[in-house]
Amino acid sequence: MDSSNSASYNAGQAKGQAEEKASGMMDQAKNAAQSAKESLQETGQQMQAKAQETVDAAKDSTNKS
Repeated sequence: MDSSNSASYNAGQAKGQAEEKASGMMDQAKNAAQSAKESLQETGQQMQAKAQETVDAAKDSTNKS
Protein backbone atom coordinates (compact mmCIF):
# COMPACT_ATOMS: atom_id res chain seq x y z
CA MET A 1 0.00 0.00 0.00
CA ASP A 2 1.52 3.31 -0.98
CA SER A 3 1.39 6.41 1.21
CA SER A 4 -1.60 7.85 -0.67
CA ASN A 5 -3.65 4.72 -0.09
CA SER A 6 -2.49 4.53 3.50
CA ALA A 7 -3.51 8.14 4.18
CA SER A 8 -6.89 7.54 2.56
CA TYR A 9 -7.38 4.37 4.61
CA ASN A 10 -6.47 6.19 7.84
CA ALA A 11 -8.83 9.04 6.98
CA GLY A 12 -11.61 6.54 6.40
CA GLN A 13 -10.88 4.85 9.72
CA ALA A 14 -10.95 8.17 11.56
CA LYS A 15 -14.21 9.14 9.87
CA GLY A 16 -15.81 5.83 10.82
CA GLN A 17 -14.69 6.15 14.44
CA ALA A 18 -16.00 9.71 14.64
CA GLU A 19 -19.36 8.64 13.20
CA GLU A 20 -19.61 5.76 15.67
CA LYS A 21 -18.79 8.06 18.60
CA ALA A 22 -21.37 10.61 17.42
CA SER A 23 -23.97 7.86 17.09
CA GLY A 24 -23.25 6.70 20.64
CA MET A 25 -23.57 10.22 21.97
CA MET A 26 -26.87 10.66 20.15
CA ASP A 27 -28.16 7.43 21.70
CA GLN A 28 -27.16 8.67 25.16
CA ALA A 29 -28.92 12.00 24.58
CA LYS A 30 -32.02 10.21 23.30
CA ASN A 31 -32.09 7.94 26.36
CA ALA A 32 -31.68 10.91 28.71
CA ALA A 33 -34.52 12.76 26.99
CA GLN A 34 -36.80 9.71 27.20
CA SER A 35 -35.99 9.29 30.88
CA ALA A 36 -36.76 12.95 31.58
CA LYS A 37 -40.03 12.68 29.67
CA GLU A 38 -41.11 9.64 31.67
CA SER A 39 -40.15 11.33 34.93
CA LEU A 40 -42.16 14.44 34.07
CA GLN A 41 -45.16 12.34 33.06
CA GLU A 42 -45.03 10.49 36.37
CA THR A 43 -44.77 13.75 38.30
CA GLY A 44 -47.71 15.16 36.37
CA GLN A 45 -49.82 12.11 37.15
CA GLN A 46 -48.95 12.37 40.84
CA MET A 47 -49.91 16.05 40.87
CA GLN A 48 -53.17 15.28 39.11
CA ALA A 49 -53.99 12.57 41.64
CA LYS A 50 -53.27 14.93 44.56
CA ALA A 51 -55.44 17.63 43.00
CA GLN A 52 -58.28 15.15 42.59
CA GLU A 53 -57.90 14.09 46.23
CA THR A 54 -58.15 17.74 47.26
CA VAL A 55 -61.29 18.23 45.16
CA ASP A 56 -62.84 15.09 46.62
CA ALA A 57 -61.99 16.17 50.17
CA ALA A 58 -63.56 19.59 49.53
CA LYS A 59 -66.72 17.95 48.16
CA ASP A 60 -66.93 15.65 51.19
CA SER A 61 -66.47 18.60 53.51
CA THR A 62 -69.18 20.59 51.74
CA ASN A 63 -71.62 17.68 51.69
CA LYS A 64 -71.22 17.02 55.43
CA SER A 65 -72.01 20.60 56.39
